[in-house]
Amino acid sequence: MPKHAIHPTAIVEPGALIGAGTRVWAFVHLLAGARVGRDCNLGDGVFVEGGARVGDRVTVKNGVMLWDQVTIEADVFIGPHVVFTNDRTPRAAFKKPPARFEPTRVRRGASIGANATIVCGVTLGPSCFVGAGSVVVDDVPAHALVVGNPARQKGWVCDCGETLDDGLACTCGRAFVRRGARLQRRR
Repeated sequence: MPKHAIHPTAIVEPGALIGAGTRVWAFVHLLAGARVGRDCNLGDGVFVEGGARVGDRVTVKNGVMLWDQVTIEADVFIGPHVVFTNDRTPRAAFKKPPARFEPTRVRRGASIGANATIVCGVTLGPSCFVGAGSVVVDDVPAHALVVGNPARQKGWVCDCGETLDDGLACTCGRAFVRRGARLQRRR
């Protein structure tokens, strides 16, 4: 496996870490301190700030910016032009140090559709699905399908990404049971 592939127009500052097998495409900028895992794909125009963390096997499509205090776990899909924030009360004249930014976590297997906005301070649960154009202002439970502005839950999704039926079963053969506000895989 190649160490990694970096397009000649990409800027990878000294101190940025890139895992084996990761592909860094045109006009990507990784600041010092940024960490990107193994076997990732960073599309054109992606920006990763020094305090951002990206897990293994993550796809980040074109035009996404990952700021300080944004953590992306393994196997996440981030659609084109998804927007993350890290400060709920920004002011140009009153700069905050990164330690005061609000952390955002995208858990393993989550998917975020194109042009969604993820307001800082939230956690997107494992295998959740955020619809294109949605604005997420609250935590999203595992396997939840959320859409709209503000994003609200409209259903449940399987690990494979398909919408679950009313019996919480998927066409792929997986089935789930509801435990309060959470789903658990049926054994």
